[in-house]
Amino acid sequence: MEFSIKSGSPEKQRSACVVVGVHEPRKLTLPAELLDNAARSYISDIIRRGDMEGKLGTTLLLHNVPGTLCDRVLLVGLGKEKEFREKEYCQAVRTAVKTLNETGSFDGVVFLTEIPVKKRTVSWRVRQAAIVAQETVYRFDQLKSKKDEVRRPLRKLTFAVERRNELTPAEEALNQGLAIAEGMALAKNLGNLPGNLCTPTYLAEQATAMAQEHGLECQILEKAEMEALGMFSLLSVARGSHQPPKFIVLQYKGGKKEEKPLVLVGKGITFDTGGISLKPAAEMDEMKYDMCGAASVLGTIKAAALMKLPVNLTVIVPATENMPGGSATKPGDVVTSLSGQTIEVLNTDAEGRLVLCDALTYAERFEPETVIDVATLTGACVVALGAVATGLFSNNDSLARELAHCGDEAFDRAWHMPLWEDYQELLKSNFADMANIGGRYAGAITAACFLARFTKKFEWAHLDIAGTAWKSGADKGATGRPVPLLTHYLLKRAGKLD
Repeated sequence: MEFSIKSGSPEKQRSACVVVGVHEPRKLTLPAELLDNAARSYISDIIRRGDMEGKLGTTLLLHNVPGTLCDRVLLVGLGKEKEFREKEYCQAVRTAVKTLNETGSFDGVVFLTEIPVKKRTVSWRVRQAAIVAQETVYRFDQLKSKKDEVRRPLRKLTFAVERRNELTPAEEALNQGLAIAEGMALAKNLGNLPGNLCTPTYLAEQATAMAQEHGLECQILEKAEMEALGMFSLLSVARGSHQPPKFIVLQYKGGKKEEKPLVLVGKGITFDTGGISLKPAAEMDEMKYDMCGAASVLGTIKAAALMKLPVNLTVIVPATENMPGGSATKPGDVVTSLSGQTIEVLNTDAEGRLVLCDALTYAERFEPETVIDVATLTGACVVALGAVATGLFSNNDSLARELAHCGDEAFDRAWHMPLWEDYQELLKSNFADMANIGGRYAGAITAACFLARFTKKFEWAHLDIAGTAWKSGADKGATGRPVPLLTHYLLKRAGKLD
């Protein structure tokens, strides 16, 4: 889809459709008033008759509105003005784009981006509109023999800004939003692929292709190289699988040579059966999403490259399957991590931390400024936070606050969870330096405490996306989270976020 920014009056727009908002009860926004004035109260008369109340998510499509140059006018309900916040704004844009795409509007000029959102700038409104628009038209149908066809799909979308001096920052925000949306689309595509297609080898191939396309440095470590390094914790997870593990390292060098890199580590379990600690059959198909951490960090580095951010960014993806088999790791086995610390594997379904700990130790060689790992790590985090917020843990409160703020800015929210030393007691083992599980209680916290033992040499945060990486049910599919959070963090670090 083609996107642009424009400043102008709605009644003068020559397009298939002009989109304006209506607050509840029956209150026109300024662009809607301008259209209504040009149409000699045509719109307000229709609304007065009860055709449009302005309830959030409702629409009314008008044809041949007098005094206008457009073919149609789409009225979008915004809800009550005093309750209009980020969530309502994003829903209004989503409703508008969905309606335009389904009603055969070849192009549209959206004036919703002129509507004030409390404490948010015009750049925020345009950036979010671009992300939401691309999310709305996203489809994953490449594996279907018959594609989901849309009649005359939306080809061009223009976002309106009120003043001409807002055009330049709005253009920059638009480009940022489109880059973030592309990163999210990559994360969704990788997450939605089934495990027989999206293997560790496939992830490595995609990383290599992306490096060639965007000028990144790429290194793929094979099993023998991992053995030589001593990554026996990671390799213990791979033992039951016929698919070879891959250790992927991508580097984007947009900052100064002397600047330390930011490192993102993404859990890349391309399918998780639980290993010998086998999962129940119900909904096991969704364990193809256990590599959404990897997908999100790959999407983030793509977005950073598209935006040409002045930062140095390294992405690490430990990729493997977790399968049962004659050679698979057994409960009670003791493995040695890259750090030299030994781990008693009490549950082979707590495998994500076993691959991440070696990746976190490997990150030390880059002398990072900050390390953030992203993982669909624990069902306990889903129980605690549901599908709304990502679990956020950190050994640095300032970093945690910064990430939480960026999550709020991106409307990709995270909640700061405790990482107190008291919880470390639950990981005690009689036979190794630590166990890989901490018992029934505080599962998301003990998983983070486990990872914290491998992060003593750098500032670190952990994002548990088990509840936010994908949706189940009728809307089943990867969400692309937390690409928005991570990219907003990079934008802030680069001084590109207002």
